[in-house]
Amino acid sequence: MTKEKELEKKLDNKKITKRKLNGIVVSDKMDKTIVVRVDKVKQHPKYKKRYAASKKYKVHDEKNQFKEGDKVIFVECRPLSKDKKWRVLYAK
Repeated sequence: MTKEKELEKKLDNKKITKRKLNGIVVSDKMDKTIVVRVDKVKQHPKYKKRYAASKKYKVHDEKNQFKEGDKVIFVECRPLSKDKKWRVLYAK
C-alpha cells in the first residue's frame, strides 16, 4: 500500500517540459498552419568544422496572423494533425 502511494507521488511531481524554438516563417499558404525554418550551427564530430543546418516545422497558427518573413517563437504541444505538433506563441 505504501509503495503504491509513493509511486503516485512520484508521478504527480513529474513536470512536463515543452520544447521552445524560434525561427522564421517561410510559408503561410495553408489555413491555420505556417511553415517555420529553424537554423542552427552544428559541428562535425571528427573535423570540428562548423556548418549551418536548418529544419522546417509545421506550426499551428489559429488566427492566420503571422506572415512570411516574421520571426516567431513556438512550443511543442499535442499532435494536431499528421505533421503538426507545434503551436505558435508570439512574434519576436
